[in-house]
Amino acid sequence: MPDRVTRDFPLFPLGLVALPHEYVPLHIFEPRYRTMIAECLEQEREFGIVWAGEDGQRPIGCAMRIERVLERMEDGRLNILTQGTRPFRIVEEQDDRPYPAGTIEFLADKSEEPNERTREAAHAAYAELVAQATDRTLDDDELEPLSAYAMAATVDFGLEAKQGLLDLRSENARLRLVTRLFRAALKRLDFIERAQARAQSNGKVRFG
Repeated sequence: MPDRVTRDFPLFPLGLVALPHEYVPLHIFEPRYRTMIAECLEQEREFGIVWAGEDGQRPIGCAMRIERVLERMEDGRLNILTQGTRPFRIVEEQDDRPYPAGTIEFLADKSEEPNERTREAAHAAYAELVAQATDRTLDDDELEPLSAYAMAATVDFGLEAKQGLLDLRSENARLRLVTRLFRAALKRLDFIERAQARAQSNGKVRFG
């Protein structure tokens, strides 16, 4: 097996999508997941979050590193802080572990030349969104190292959009997608601001 294929990889199906670079706090209460997290802490290994929605479990998830244990409760429950590291695909699920696990393949991007114009457009849209949402201005040195994942990890997108990013094996494609998502978020922010201004002026929000 190539190095990127791993057996006995712990899996945590949840109603969320995690991205590389994203910080995700988790409350661990089920006994099987307490066992899983205990082993991950002891062995300093990753586990994987996969989105389990109404349509079933998605095959592509994100590996997570446990950054720290925030709280240990007397009854064995845990609050932990995790961070996404890299995408993977479930090759085969296993039922021989005390918790969900599988054989997984860590996914590599296809070889391609970075498109500078695409990257600049994504950085510009992200900088504008950060400025509108937080009044913080990002300078070029802060923007330069940011990948599509790194930017998207700080924005609360919908699950389908995040899964779409996770599924893409091209950084250029991810940059194009986050640019569209950032611009859509800017339009929503603008609408909210205009609606609030109208509500303050006359108590009504008019559409059309």
